[in-house]
Amino acid sequence: MSLFDLGGKVAVITGSSRGIGRAIALRMAEQGARVVISSRKAQACEEVAAGINAAHGEGTAIAVPANISSKEELRQLIEAANRAFGKIDILVCNAASNPYYGPMSGIEDEQFRKILDNNVIANHWLIQMVVPQMVERRDGAIVIVSSIGGLRGSPVIGAYNVSKAADMQLARNLAVEYGPHNVRVNCIAPGLIKTDFARALWEDPERLKQVNTMAPLRRIGEPDEIAGTAVFLASQAGSFVTGQTIVVDGGVTI
Repeated sequence: MSLFDLGGKVAVITGSSRGIGRAIALRMAEQGARVVISSRKAQACEEVAAGINAAHGEGTAIAVPANISSKEELRQLIEAANRAFGKIDILVCNAASNPYYGPMSGIEDEQFRKILDNNVIANHWLIQMVVPQMVERRDGAIVIVSSIGGLRGSPVIGAYNVSKAADMQLARNLAVEYGPHNVRVNCIAPGLIKTDFARALWEDPERLKQVNTMAPLRRIGEPDEIAGTAVFLASQAGSFVTGQTIVVDGGVTI
């Protein structure tokens, strides 16, 4: 059996109708997992789930739309996943928000709170909802998609960076709490990836040129280049890794 095999596992992946989340869902399904596709828009979720079912067999994926800002919708997401598949082995907290682009001196309180609520508190809620069954089975993997922004400063996405640094600490704290129960919690810190979410960064020719110049690989990443790390962390291959933040950035932070 491959170290990366996810046969028999069930994964809930937020923000998985596009970008990094979609790539993670596709690759986890490819490795044998049944996957729950979730984002705000039902049709987008259904399209991704239908594609996975067409490729890997009906029942491999289901679509459960949910807004990460709503604790009740997240609870319904977890309940739907449990009803459909009977358990959750893998949780990928990928969905995030960044409603403000500019210096922190100009951010409104409401915008700052939305960033912290959606990028940190929502992850905390989801983990609280899923982890009891993982503890009971003494098996589980939680992956939080953070960002290299959590390791650096920025003149334009400072509040977002604060939230992503908090995600890294969330993983460390929860790894300590749940490690004795064989539940692992880790972060992935992508660099600039070509997604709709990061469009404001990579569509700016000057900024893109600057990033490419700084990166040893001389380019930005693709969503699929994050998916492999998520599969690693969720599988037997990553069974001795917990509390870590794995940077996947083409070498930018070095």
